[in-house]
Amino acid sequence: MTHPSPWDPGALLDPAPTLTLLEQLVKTESPSSDPAAVHQVLLLYGEALRSVGGQVQFLGGDGTPWSPDSDVPPILRADFGPPGPNPLLVVGHGDTVHPHGTLAGPLPYAIVGEGEDARIQGPGVYDMKGGLALMWGALHALRAAEVALPRPVRFLVTPDEEIGSSLSRALLEAEAPLARGALIPEPSLPNGHAKLRRKGVGEYRIHIDGVPAHAGIEPEKGASAIHAMGEMILQLVGFADPGRGTTINVGRVRGGTANNVVAAEAELTVDLRMKEAAEAERVDTEIRQLSVSDHRIQIRIDGGINRLPMEAGPDSLALLAQASIEAAALGTLDFDGGETGGASDGNLLYAAGCPVLDGLGPRGSGAHTLAENIMLAEVPWRIRFYARLLQCL
Repeated sequence: MTHPSPWDPGALLDPAPTLTLLEQLVKTESPSSDPAAVHQVLLLYGEALRSVGGQVQFLGGDGTPWSPDSDVPPILRADFGPPGPNPLLVVGHGDTVHPHGTLAGPLPYAIVGEGEDARIQGPGVYDMKGGLALMWGALHALRAAEVALPRPVRFLVTPDEEIGSSLSRALLEAEAPLARGALIPEPSLPNGHAKLRRKGVGEYRIHIDGVPAHAGIEPEKGASAIHAMGEMILQLVGFADPGRGTTINVGRVRGGTANNVVAAEAELTVDLRMKEAAEAERVDTEIRQLSVSDHRIQIRIDGGINRLPMEAGPDSLALLAQASIEAAALGTLDFDGGETGGASDGNLLYAAGCPVLDGLGPRGSGAHTLAENIMLAEVPWRIRFYARLLQCL
């Protein structure tokens, strides 16, 4: 698996070009809800990858060439190194959760603080434009030193990870079993370590139809959708098993028309998280068998399991072992992997048969908030780390 003596930019590394690209990426706002904006950030990153030798393509969700006339954004694919089978994948996303105006308003791009406390802030800088920019920085350093990658490396950058990857899922699942592994520069754990395990996710929207009636004159003729929803919430909460890492959250509820009307309809949304694939199957079955005491109530359930858990399989552990060796060569002796409750495209890749080392992005904090930032001092180390991984894995 290993390359005998990976080249390390070391003292020769100039982080300035990477920081310039990072600023450009962050200042190109790309909320998931605006396909045209996401397209622009993917074009920007595609040109950056082309400038360091990437063979760049823009694809549709089915893997065919993307058309500029399309009303959906493309998936960016870029190939490096010699042609051949079993590429190492580098997977990321160009969309963010932040709406337009975040940059000009509450979270401008800026470097704040001094010394070891200096931080780079901005919408998407942590999740995950920082990781994308630093991966480019590793390629830039390798190209500047005329160091060739020994085996094929393929970048896949998607436009819709933050909203469930419905467009890009098929392509990711098709690429996964053909790869020797995947690196994902999503935000790292707080201690800078990788993510080996991610919870799976289920998302449900439950619509309830009742029977309206006047709440004072003839309430017995009604069947309250809201009362039925109360019964359902108690059942849903009971499906959780925190001891096994299975949690249920009813995130939004709505229903009814007026205080004196038996509610004719109601709706709730459910977020399911699980560590084990068997738990996904169990809870999904139980949700679909929900029932209430009043037979007049009609229930419709949309959604389901979006991502199965990402677990620490033996091949993923092998990736971590080699990454730990490379981190140690750079002075970080305890590089390890842990778990998180959030999901990523790593879940999809792992379920499709690809070893995954996730959470390789620079340390920072505030993902999905107006405090999003990465540590400036982390930038040179991560670029060197990525350069070694691209050569060795």
